[in-house]
Amino acid sequence: MEKNQANYAALSPLSFLAKAAAVYPARIALIHGERRISWADTYRRCRRLASALQRRGIQAGDTVAVMAPNIPATYEACFGVPMIGAVLNTLNIRLDAEAIAFQLAHSEARVLLTDREFSATIARALALLEHPPLVIDIDDALYEGGERLGQLGYEELLLEGDPEFAWQLPVDEWDAITLNYTSGTTGNPKGVVYHHRGAYLNAVSNIVSWGMPQHAVYLWTLPMFHCNGWCFPWTMAANAGTNVCLRRVDAGLVFEAIRAHRVTHMCAAPIVYNMLIDAAPVAGTAIGHTVSGFIAGAAPPASTIEGMERLGFDITHVYGLTETYGPAAVCARHDAWAALPLDERARLNARQGVASPMQETMSVRDPHTLAAVPWDGDTMGEIMFRGNVTMKGYLKNPVATAEAFAGGWFHTGDLAVVDADGYVRIKDRSKDVIISGGENVSSIEVEEVLYRHPAVEVVAVVAKPDPKWGEVPVAFVQIRPGAATSEAEIRAFCREHLAHFKVPKEVVFCSIPKTATGKLQKFLLRDLLNEQAAPVSDLKSA
Repeated sequence: MEKNQANYAALSPLSFLAKAAAVYPARIALIHGERRISWADTYRRCRRLASALQRRGIQAGDTVAVMAPNIPATYEACFGVPMIGAVLNTLNIRLDAEAIAFQLAHSEARVLLTDREFSATIARALALLEHPPLVIDIDDALYEGGERLGQLGYEELLLEGDPEFAWQLPVDEWDAITLNYTSGTTGNPKGVVYHHRGAYLNAVSNIVSWGMPQHAVYLWTLPMFHCNGWCFPWTMAANAGTNVCLRRVDAGLVFEAIRAHRVTHMCAAPIVYNMLIDAAPVAGTAIGHTVSGFIAGAAPPASTIEGMERLGFDITHVYGLTETYGPAAVCARHDAWAALPLDERARLNARQGVASPMQETMSVRDPHTLAAVPWDGDTMGEIMFRGNVTMKGYLKNPVATAEAFAGGWFHTGDLAVVDADGYVRIKDRSKDVIISGGENVSSIEVEEVLYRHPAVEVVAVVAKPDPKWGEVPVAFVQIRPGAATSEAEIRAFCREHLAHFKVPKEVVFCSIPKTATGKLQKFLLRDLLNEQAAPVSDLKSA
Protein backbone atom coordinates (compact mmCIF):
# COMPACT_ATOMS: atom_id res chain seq x y z
CA MET A 1 0.00 0.00 0.00
CA GLU A 2 1.24 3.48 -0.89
CA LYS A 3 0.40 6.89 0.43
CA ASN A 4 -1.83 9.05 -1.75
CA GLN A 5 -3.76 12.31 -1.55
CA ALA A 6 -6.59 10.60 0.30
CA ASN A 7 -4.47 9.24 3.15
CA TYR A 8 -1.44 11.51 3.39
CA ALA A 9 -0.67 15.23 3.63
CA ALA A 10 2.63 16.80 4.56
CA LEU A 11 2.53 18.16 8.10
CA SER A 12 2.87 21.95 8.07
CA PRO A 13 1.63 24.57 10.54
CA LEU A 14 0.44 26.61 7.56
CA SER A 15 -2.66 24.43 7.49
CA PHE A 16 -3.70 25.79 10.90
CA LEU A 17 -4.21 29.28 9.49
CA ALA A 18 -6.51 28.12 6.69
CA LYS A 19 -8.65 26.20 9.18
CA ALA A 20 -8.86 29.10 11.66
CA ALA A 21 -9.97 31.44 8.88
CA ALA A 22 -12.52 28.97 7.53
CA VAL A 23 -14.09 27.99 10.85
CA TYR A 24 -13.73 31.23 12.83
CA PRO A 25 -13.40 33.98 10.20
CA ALA A 26 -14.77 36.77 12.40
CA ARG A 27 -12.86 35.93 15.57
CA ILE A 28 -10.07 38.35 16.48
CA ALA A 29 -6.68 36.90 15.63
CA LEU A 30 -4.48 39.90 16.47
CA ILE A 31 -4.76 42.88 18.81
CA HIS A 32 -2.22 45.65 18.36
CA GLY A 33 -3.03 48.89 20.15
CA GLU A 34 -6.44 49.96 18.84
CA ARG A 35 -6.16 47.65 15.85
CA ARG A 36 -8.14 44.40 15.62
CA ILE A 37 -7.52 41.88 12.83
CA SER A 38 -9.80 38.88 12.29
CA TRP A 39 -8.64 35.41 11.32
CA ALA A 40 -10.17 35.87 7.86
CA ASP A 41 -8.25 39.12 7.34
CA THR A 42 -5.06 37.61 8.74
CA TYR A 43 -5.32 34.78 6.22
CA ARG A 44 -5.88 37.23 3.37
CA ARG A 45 -2.92 39.37 4.44
CA CYS A 46 -0.63 36.35 4.68
CA ARG A 47 -1.67 35.22 1.20
CA ARG A 48 -1.04 38.74 -0.11
CA LEU A 49 2.45 38.63 1.39
CA ALA A 50 3.19 35.24 -0.14
CA SER A 51 1.89 36.33 -3.55
CA ALA A 52 3.77 39.64 -3.51
CA LEU A 53 7.06 37.96 -2.59
CA GLN A 54 6.61 35.42 -5.34
CA ARG A 55 5.90 38.17 -7.86
CA ARG A 56 9.12 39.83 -6.70
CA GLY A 57 11.02 36.68 -7.66
CA ILE A 58 11.29 34.93 -4.30
CA GLN A 59 11.35 31.17 -4.78
CA ALA A 60 11.31 28.04 -2.66
CA GLY A 61 14.46 27.84 -0.55
CA ASP A 62 15.15 31.59 -0.63
CA THR A 63 15.57 33.35 2.71
CA VAL A 64 13.37 36.26 3.78
CA ALA A 65 14.57 38.06 6.92
CA VAL A 66 12.49 40.09 9.37
CA MET A 67 13.79 42.68 11.82
CA ALA A 68 10.76 43.66 13.86
CA PRO A 69 9.25 43.37 17.35
CA ASN A 70 6.07 41.50 18.29
CA ILE A 71 3.73 43.18 15.80
CA PRO A 72 1.24 41.88 13.21
CA ALA A 73 3.77 42.04 10.36
CA THR A 74 6.10 39.65 12.19
CA TYR A 75 3.22 37.29 12.86
CA GLU A 76 2.10 37.40 9.22
CA ALA A 77 5.61 36.59 8.02
CA CYS A 78 5.48 33.31 9.97
CA PHE A 79 2.85 32.17 7.45
CA GLY A 80 3.28 34.30 4.33
CA VAL A 81 6.97 33.54 3.78
CA PRO A 82 6.76 29.71 3.98
CA MET A 83 3.54 29.68 1.93
CA ILE A 84 5.77 29.91 -1.16
CA GLY A 85 8.39 27.51 0.19
CA ALA A 86 10.72 30.33 1.24
CA VAL A 87 12.55 30.24 4.58
CA LEU A 88 11.84 32.82 7.29
CA ASN A 89 14.72 34.23 9.34
CA THR A 90 13.51 36.36 12.25
CA LEU A 91 16.44 38.50 13.38
CA ASN A 92 17.20 39.29 17.01
CA ILE A 93 16.20 42.96 17.30
CA ARG A 94 18.84 43.63 19.98
CA LEU A 95 21.85 42.57 17.91
CA ASP A 96 24.48 44.98 16.64
CA ALA A 97 24.99 45.84 12.98
CA GLU A 98 27.93 43.48 12.51
CA ALA A 99 25.97 40.48 13.81
CA ILE A 100 22.97 41.38 11.64
CA ALA A 101 25.20 41.75 8.60
CA PHE A 102 26.75 38.34 9.24
CA GLN A 103 23.36 36.65 9.44
CA LEU A 104 21.99 38.38 6.34
CA ALA A 105 25.08 37.36 4.38
CA HIS A 106 25.29 33.82 5.77
CA SER A 107 21.61 33.15 5.06
CA GLU A 108 21.84 34.83 1.64
CA ALA A 109 18.67 36.76 2.46
CA ARG A 110 16.87 37.99 -0.64
CA VAL A 111 14.40 40.27 1.17
CA LEU A 112 14.51 42.10 4.50
CA LEU A 113 11.35 43.35 6.20
CA THR A 114 12.46 45.90 8.78
CA ASP A 115 10.67 48.06 11.35
CA ARG A 116 11.68 51.73 11.39
CA GLU A 117 12.74 51.47 15.04
CA PHE A 118 15.84 49.58 13.93
CA SER A 119 16.70 51.68 10.89
CA ALA A 120 20.01 52.94 12.33
CA THR A 121 21.28 49.42 13.02
CA ILE A 122 20.01 48.08 9.71
CA ALA A 123 21.55 50.95 7.76
CA ARG A 124 24.96 50.13 9.22
CA ALA A 125 24.44 46.41 8.55
CA LEU A 126 23.45 47.00 4.93
CA ALA A 127 26.58 49.09 4.40
CA LEU A 128 28.66 46.04 5.34
CA LEU A 129 27.05 43.78 2.74
CA GLU A 130 28.37 43.13 -0.74
CA HIS A 131 24.95 41.97 -1.91
CA PRO A 132 22.25 43.66 0.21
CA PRO A 133 18.70 42.28 0.07
CA LEU A 134 15.57 44.08 -1.10
CA VAL A 135 14.54 46.23 1.87
CA ILE A 136 10.87 46.59 2.79
CA ASP A 137 10.07 49.13 5.53
CA ILE A 138 7.46 48.37 8.18
CA ASP A 139 5.70 51.55 9.30
CA ASP A 140 4.07 50.49 12.56
CA ALA A 141 1.49 52.95 13.88
CA LEU A 142 2.69 52.45 17.46
CA TYR A 143 6.19 53.69 16.73
CA GLU A 144 7.33 57.18 15.84
CA GLY A 145 10.84 57.83 14.61
CA GLY A 146 13.45 56.07 12.54
CA GLU A 147 13.69 56.40 8.79
CA ARG A 148 12.81 54.52 5.66
CA LEU A 149 15.65 52.56 4.11
CA GLY A 150 13.90 50.90 1.16
CA GLN A 151 11.85 52.03 -1.77
CA LEU A 152 8.74 50.17 -0.63
CA GLY A 153 6.63 49.94 2.51
CA TYR A 154 5.18 46.72 3.91
CA GLU A 155 1.57 47.72 3.29
CA GLU A 156 2.50 48.75 -0.27
CA LEU A 157 4.06 45.32 -0.76
CA LEU A 158 0.87 43.62 0.40
CA LEU A 159 -1.15 45.57 -2.17
CA GLU A 160 0.94 43.91 -4.88
CA GLY A 161 -0.26 40.47 -3.73
CA ASP A 162 -3.38 38.43 -4.33
CA PRO A 163 -5.58 37.89 -1.22
CA GLU A 164 -6.84 34.66 -2.81
CA PHE A 165 -3.36 33.39 -3.67
CA ALA A 166 -3.38 29.62 -4.20
CA TRP A 167 -0.52 28.61 -1.94
CA GLN A 168 0.48 24.96 -1.46
CA LEU A 169 1.59 22.77 1.40
CA PRO A 170 5.23 21.70 1.08
CA VAL A 171 5.86 18.70 -1.13
CA ASP A 172 8.02 17.29 1.65
CA GLU A 173 7.36 18.10 5.31
CA TRP A 174 11.13 17.86 5.83
CA ASP A 175 11.50 21.08 3.79
CA ALA A 176 12.90 24.05 5.71
CA ILE A 177 10.36 26.48 7.15
CA THR A 178 12.53 28.83 9.22
CA LEU A 179 16.11 29.67 10.12
CA ASN A 180 17.07 30.76 13.64
CA TYR A 181 20.54 31.79 14.72
CA THR A 182 21.97 30.75 18.07
CA SER A 183 23.30 33.29 20.54
CA GLY A 184 26.84 33.00 19.22
CA THR A 185 28.57 33.26 22.59
CA THR A 186 31.75 31.87 21.05
CA GLY A 187 32.56 32.84 17.47
CA ASN A 188 29.86 33.38 14.88
CA PRO A 189 26.35 32.11 15.65
CA LYS A 190 25.11 28.92 14.02
CA GLY A 191 22.06 28.91 11.78
CA VAL A 192 19.51 26.39 13.06
CA VAL A 193 17.18 25.09 10.35
CA TYR A 194 13.62 24.04 11.25
CA HIS A 195 11.39 21.85 9.08
CA HIS A 196 7.60 22.02 8.58
CA ARG A 197 7.04 18.73 10.39
CA GLY A 198 8.81 19.84 13.56
CA ALA A 199 7.07 23.23 13.58
CA TYR A 200 3.67 21.56 13.18
CA LEU A 201 4.31 19.06 15.95
CA ASN A 202 5.74 21.53 18.44
CA ALA A 203 2.87 23.94 17.81
CA VAL A 204 0.45 21.16 18.77
CA SER A 205 2.70 20.02 21.61
CA ASN A 206 2.38 23.47 23.20
CA ILE A 207 -1.39 23.03 23.35
CA VAL A 208 -1.21 19.52 24.79
CA SER A 209 1.52 20.35 27.32
CA TRP A 210 -0.49 23.26 28.65
CA GLY A 211 -3.96 21.75 28.39
CA MET A 212 -4.65 24.94 26.45
CA PRO A 213 -8.37 25.57 25.83
CA GLN A 214 -9.57 26.70 22.43
CA HIS A 215 -9.67 30.46 21.79
CA ALA A 216 -6.98 31.24 24.35
CA VAL A 217 -5.80 34.85 24.64
CA TYR A 218 -2.02 34.89 24.35
CA LEU A 219 0.17 37.85 25.34
CA TRP A 220 3.38 38.22 23.37
CA THR A 221 5.90 38.75 26.17
CA LEU A 222 8.19 36.24 24.46
CA PRO A 223 10.04 37.57 21.38
CA MET A 224 8.68 36.21 18.12
CA PHE A 225 12.25 36.25 16.85
CA HIS A 226 13.36 33.71 19.46
CA CYS A 227 12.81 30.16 18.16
CA ASN A 228 9.88 31.62 16.21
CA GLY A 229 8.29 32.47 19.54
CA TRP A 230 8.62 28.82 20.65
CA CYS A 231 6.28 28.00 17.73
CA PHE A 232 3.42 29.92 19.32
CA PRO A 233 2.50 31.89 16.17
CA TRP A 234 1.44 28.53 14.74
CA THR A 235 0.04 27.31 18.07
CA MET A 236 -2.34 30.27 18.22
CA ALA A 237 -3.59 29.56 14.70
CA ALA A 238 -4.22 25.93 15.66
CA ASN A 239 -5.99 27.22 18.77
CA ALA A 240 -7.94 29.89 16.81
CA GLY A 241 -7.16 32.16 19.73
CA THR A 242 -6.20 35.81 20.03
CA ASN A 243 -2.66 37.18 19.87
CA VAL A 244 -2.11 40.32 21.94
CA CYS A 245 0.94 42.06 20.47
CA LEU A 246 3.45 43.90 22.61
CA ARG A 247 6.23 45.99 21.07
CA ARG A 248 8.25 45.98 24.28
CA VAL A 249 8.09 44.19 27.61
CA ASP A 250 7.30 46.57 30.44
CA ALA A 251 5.70 45.46 33.72
CA GLY A 252 3.03 48.15 33.57
CA LEU A 253 2.14 47.33 29.97
CA VAL A 254 2.02 43.62 30.73
CA PHE A 255 -0.36 44.00 33.67
CA GLU A 256 -2.46 46.50 31.69
CA ALA A 257 -2.77 44.11 28.72
CA ILE A 258 -3.63 41.17 30.97
CA ARG A 259 -6.47 43.10 32.58
CA ALA A 260 -7.76 44.79 29.42
CA HIS A 261 -7.87 41.67 27.23
CA ARG A 262 -8.27 39.01 29.92
CA VAL A 263 -5.09 37.33 28.81
CA THR A 264 -5.07 33.61 29.59
CA HIS A 265 -1.55 32.57 28.57
CA MET A 266 1.95 34.01 28.22
CA CYS A 267 5.55 32.80 28.00
CA ALA A 268 8.74 34.39 29.29
CA ALA A 269 12.20 33.90 30.70
CA PRO A 270 12.69 34.06 34.48
CA ILE A 271 13.93 37.65 34.25
CA VAL A 272 10.56 38.81 32.91
CA TYR A 273 8.64 37.03 35.66
CA ASN A 274 11.01 38.51 38.26
CA MET A 275 10.25 41.94 36.80
CA LEU A 276 6.53 41.30 37.33
CA ILE A 277 7.14 40.09 40.88
CA ASP A 278 9.07 43.28 41.64
CA ALA A 279 6.35 45.46 40.11
CA ALA A 280 3.42 43.66 41.76
CA PRO A 281 3.24 45.84 44.90
CA VAL A 282 2.47 48.89 42.75
CA ALA A 283 -1.16 49.93 43.09
CA GLY A 284 -3.51 48.82 40.35
CA THR A 285 -1.57 45.78 39.12
CA ALA A 286 -3.97 43.14 40.44
CA ILE A 287 -5.21 41.06 37.50
CA GLY A 288 -8.27 39.40 39.00
CA HIS A 289 -8.01 36.10 37.11
CA THR A 290 -5.53 33.26 36.67
CA VAL A 291 -2.94 33.52 33.92
CA SER A 292 -1.12 30.38 32.77
CA GLY A 293 2.57 30.95 32.14
CA PHE A 294 5.32 28.95 30.50
CA ILE A 295 8.73 29.69 31.98
CA ALA A 296 12.04 28.81 30.33
CA GLY A 297 15.19 30.39 28.95
CA ALA A 298 17.30 29.55 31.99
CA ALA A 299 16.89 27.18 34.91
CA PRO A 300 14.33 29.15 36.98
CA PRO A 301 14.91 29.48 40.69
CA ALA A 302 12.10 28.02 42.76
CA SER A 303 11.64 31.48 44.28
CA THR A 304 10.49 32.80 40.89
CA ILE A 305 7.87 30.09 40.44
CA GLU A 306 6.80 30.57 44.05
CA GLY A 307 6.56 34.36 43.61
CA MET A 308 4.42 34.09 40.48
CA GLU A 309 2.07 31.63 42.16
CA ARG A 310 1.54 34.17 44.92
CA LEU A 311 0.48 36.67 42.24
CA GLY A 312 -2.09 34.23 40.88
CA PHE A 313 -0.10 32.91 37.91
CA ASP A 314 -0.15 29.18 37.16
CA ILE A 315 3.43 28.52 36.07
CA THR A 316 4.57 25.54 34.00
CA HIS A 317 8.27 24.98 33.54
CA VAL A 318 9.38 23.99 30.04
CA TYR A 319 12.87 23.37 28.71
CA GLY A 320 14.54 23.35 25.35
CA LEU A 321 17.00 25.04 23.05
CA THR A 322 16.98 26.82 19.73
CA GLU A 323 17.83 23.44 18.21
CA THR A 324 14.62 21.91 19.61
CA TYR A 325 12.18 24.60 18.41
CA GLY A 326 12.09 26.03 21.91
CA PRO A 327 10.31 23.86 24.50
CA ALA A 328 10.86 20.14 23.94
CA ALA A 329 10.46 19.11 27.58
CA VAL A 330 7.92 19.97 30.23
CA CYS A 331 7.72 19.57 33.98
CA ALA A 332 4.38 17.76 33.79
CA ARG A 333 2.62 18.26 37.10
CA HIS A 334 0.89 15.63 39.20
CA ASP A 335 -2.37 16.17 41.08
CA ALA A 336 -0.73 15.10 44.34
CA TRP A 337 1.66 18.06 44.16
CA ALA A 338 -1.22 20.47 44.78
CA ALA A 339 -1.42 19.34 48.43
CA LEU A 340 2.26 20.11 49.07
CA PRO A 341 3.54 23.33 50.69
CA LEU A 342 4.20 26.11 48.19
CA ASP A 343 7.98 25.98 48.50
CA GLU A 344 8.07 22.20 47.89
CA ARG A 345 5.66 22.54 44.98
CA ALA A 346 7.86 25.24 43.49
CA ARG A 347 10.94 23.03 43.89
CA LEU A 348 9.28 20.19 42.01
CA ASN A 349 7.99 22.53 39.31
CA ALA A 350 11.46 24.02 38.77
CA ARG A 351 12.75 20.77 37.26
CA GLN A 352 13.16 20.33 33.53
CA GLY A 353 10.86 17.32 33.62
CA VAL A 354 10.17 14.90 30.80
CA ALA A 355 9.95 14.95 27.00
CA SER A 356 7.04 17.01 25.68
CA PRO A 357 4.16 15.10 24.06
CA MET A 358 5.43 15.40 20.49
CA GLN A 359 9.14 14.93 21.22
CA GLU A 360 10.14 11.27 21.09
CA THR A 361 12.72 10.99 23.86
CA MET A 362 14.58 13.05 26.44
CA SER A 363 17.41 11.24 28.18
CA VAL A 364 20.35 11.98 30.46
CA ARG A 365 23.40 10.05 29.29
CA ASP A 366 27.12 9.78 29.73
CA PRO A 367 28.47 12.08 27.00
CA HIS A 368 31.26 9.63 26.15
CA THR A 369 29.66 6.18 26.39
CA LEU A 370 26.05 7.33 25.74
CA ALA A 371 24.92 5.04 28.56
CA ALA A 372 21.82 6.31 30.39
CA VAL A 373 22.49 7.48 33.96
CA PRO A 374 20.59 5.84 36.84
CA TRP A 375 17.54 7.55 38.31
CA ASP A 376 19.23 8.35 41.58
CA GLY A 377 19.13 12.15 41.62
CA ASP A 378 22.90 12.20 41.93
CA THR A 379 24.67 10.76 38.87
CA MET A 380 25.27 13.52 36.39
CA GLY A 381 25.12 13.20 32.61
CA GLU A 382 24.27 15.27 29.56
CA ILE A 383 20.70 15.94 28.48
CA MET A 384 20.04 14.52 25.01
CA PHE A 385 17.02 14.56 22.73
CA ARG A 386 15.81 12.35 19.94
CA GLY A 387 12.67 12.91 17.87
CA ASN A 388 10.75 15.08 15.47
CA VAL A 389 11.04 18.27 17.49
CA THR A 390 14.74 18.57 16.68
CA MET A 391 16.37 20.74 14.04
CA LYS A 392 17.38 19.60 10.57
CA GLY A 393 20.89 20.81 11.32
CA TYR A 394 23.14 23.87 11.15
CA LEU A 395 23.13 25.82 7.90
CA LYS A 396 26.37 25.39 5.92
CA ASN A 397 28.04 23.73 8.92
CA PRO A 398 28.21 19.93 8.46
CA VAL A 399 30.94 19.53 11.09
CA ALA A 400 28.92 21.20 13.85
CA THR A 401 25.82 19.28 12.74
CA ALA A 402 27.64 15.95 12.96
CA GLU A 403 28.97 16.82 16.41
CA ALA A 404 25.53 17.82 17.65
CA PHE A 405 24.01 14.53 16.45
CA ALA A 406 26.86 12.22 17.48
CA GLY A 407 25.68 8.72 18.33
CA GLY A 408 22.15 9.36 17.10
CA TRP A 409 21.31 11.84 19.85
CA PHE A 410 21.12 15.63 19.92
CA HIS A 411 23.64 16.77 22.52
CA THR A 412 22.45 19.83 24.49
CA GLY A 413 25.57 20.53 26.54
CA ASP A 414 23.39 20.78 29.66
CA LEU A 415 24.39 18.58 32.60
CA ALA A 416 21.65 17.06 34.72
CA VAL A 417 20.56 14.27 37.01
CA VAL A 418 17.40 12.16 36.88
CA ASP A 419 15.30 11.99 40.03
CA ALA A 420 13.69 8.76 41.19
CA ASP A 421 10.42 9.69 39.46
CA GLY A 422 12.19 10.00 36.09
CA TYR A 423 12.15 13.81 36.02
CA VAL A 424 15.28 15.56 34.76
CA ARG A 425 16.90 18.27 36.86
CA ILE A 426 19.60 20.47 35.36
CA LYS A 427 22.71 20.91 37.45
CA ASP A 428 24.71 23.06 35.06
CA ARG A 429 25.95 23.75 31.58
CA SER A 430 28.96 21.57 30.89
CA LYS A 431 31.12 24.70 30.68
CA ASP A 432 29.62 26.17 33.88
CA VAL A 433 30.55 23.42 36.34
CA ILE A 434 33.11 24.74 38.82
CA ILE A 435 35.73 22.23 39.95
CA SER A 436 37.15 23.47 43.24
CA GLY A 437 39.73 21.31 44.99
CA GLY A 438 38.49 18.31 43.04
CA GLU A 439 34.87 18.88 44.10
CA ASN A 440 32.18 19.75 41.55
CA VAL A 441 30.25 22.90 42.38
CA SER A 442 26.98 23.44 40.55
CA SER A 443 26.65 27.13 39.73
CA ILE A 444 22.88 26.67 39.51
CA GLU A 445 22.72 25.27 43.05
CA VAL A 446 24.57 28.31 44.40
CA GLU A 447 22.41 30.67 42.35
CA GLU A 448 19.25 29.00 43.64
CA VAL A 449 20.32 29.81 47.20
CA LEU A 450 21.25 33.39 46.35
CA TYR A 451 17.92 34.04 44.65
CA ARG A 452 16.26 33.47 48.01
CA HIS A 453 18.06 36.48 49.48
CA PRO A 454 15.53 39.34 49.50
CA ALA A 455 18.01 41.87 48.07
CA VAL A 456 19.08 39.77 45.08
CA GLU A 457 17.40 40.47 41.74
CA VAL A 458 19.74 38.61 39.35
CA VAL A 459 22.75 36.42 40.09
CA ALA A 460 25.35 34.59 38.04
CA VAL A 461 27.96 32.29 39.59
CA VAL A 462 31.09 31.52 37.56
CA ALA A 463 34.50 30.00 38.10
CA LYS A 464 37.58 32.09 38.89
CA PRO A 465 41.04 30.54 38.43
CA ASP A 466 42.70 29.95 41.79
CA PRO A 467 46.31 28.82 42.40
CA LYS A 468 45.35 26.65 45.38
CA TRP A 469 41.94 25.21 44.52
CA GLY A 470 42.11 25.29 40.73
CA GLU A 471 38.83 27.18 40.57
CA VAL A 472 36.63 28.93 43.10
CA PRO A 473 33.06 30.23 42.71
CA VAL A 474 32.49 33.95 42.32
CA ALA A 475 28.99 35.43 42.52
CA PHE A 476 28.01 38.39 40.38
CA VAL A 477 24.95 39.93 42.00
CA GLN A 478 22.50 42.51 40.68
CA ILE A 479 20.62 44.12 43.57
CA ARG A 480 16.89 44.83 43.50
CA PRO A 481 16.02 48.54 43.16
CA GLY A 482 15.92 50.16 46.58
CA ALA A 483 17.53 47.18 48.32
CA ALA A 484 20.89 47.07 50.07
CA THR A 485 23.27 44.33 51.17
CA SER A 486 26.98 43.62 51.46
CA GLU A 487 29.48 41.00 50.40
CA ALA A 488 29.78 39.77 53.97
CA GLU A 489 26.01 39.42 54.30
CA ILE A 490 25.73 37.52 51.01
CA ARG A 491 28.51 35.10 51.93
CA ALA A 492 27.04 34.56 55.41
CA PHE A 493 23.66 33.82 53.84
CA CYS A 494 25.29 31.22 51.59
CA ARG A 495 27.08 29.56 54.50
CA GLU A 496 23.70 28.94 56.13
CA HIS A 497 22.55 26.87 53.15
CA LEU A 498 25.65 25.51 51.40
CA ALA A 499 28.71 23.40 52.08
CA HIS A 500 31.74 25.60 52.77
CA PHE A 501 33.48 24.84 49.47
CA LYS A 502 30.39 25.95 47.52
CA VAL A 503 30.20 29.40 49.14
CA PRO A 504 31.35 32.14 46.71
CA LYS A 505 34.83 33.30 47.57
CA GLU A 506 34.01 36.71 46.20
CA VAL A 507 30.82 38.71 45.54
CA VAL A 508 30.72 41.34 42.83
CA PHE A 509 27.81 43.79 42.72
CA CYS A 510 27.02 44.91 39.18
CA SER A 511 24.50 44.95 36.36
CA ILE A 512 24.67 41.48 34.83
CA PRO A 513 24.84 41.24 31.02
CA LYS A 514 22.05 39.25 29.35
CA THR A 515 21.04 38.13 25.91
CA ALA A 516 17.85 39.41 24.27
CA THR A 517 16.01 36.35 25.57
CA GLY A 518 17.06 36.84 29.18
CA LYS A 519 19.91 34.34 29.36
CA LEU A 520 22.83 35.47 31.47
CA GLN A 521 26.00 35.99 29.47
CA LYS A 522 28.35 34.19 31.83
CA PHE A 523 31.09 34.06 29.23
CA LEU A 524 31.55 37.83 29.60
CA LEU A 525 31.90 37.44 33.36
CA ARG A 526 34.44 34.65 32.91
CA ASP A 527 36.41 36.85 30.54
CA LEU A 528 36.55 39.56 33.20
CA LEU A 529 37.88 37.10 35.74
CA ASN A 530 40.41 35.62 33.34
CA GLU A 531 41.82 38.82 31.87
CA GLN A 532 44.44 40.54 33.95
CA ALA A 533 43.77 43.70 31.99
CA ALA A 534 40.19 43.84 33.23
CA PRO A 535 40.21 43.22 36.98
CA VAL A 536 36.99 42.65 38.86
CA SER A 537 37.28 46.10 40.39
CA ASP A 538 36.58 47.58 36.95
CA LEU A 539 33.19 45.91 36.85
CA LYS A 540 32.35 46.94 40.39
CA SER A 541 32.57 50.56 39.32
CA ALA A 542 30.41 50.02 36.22
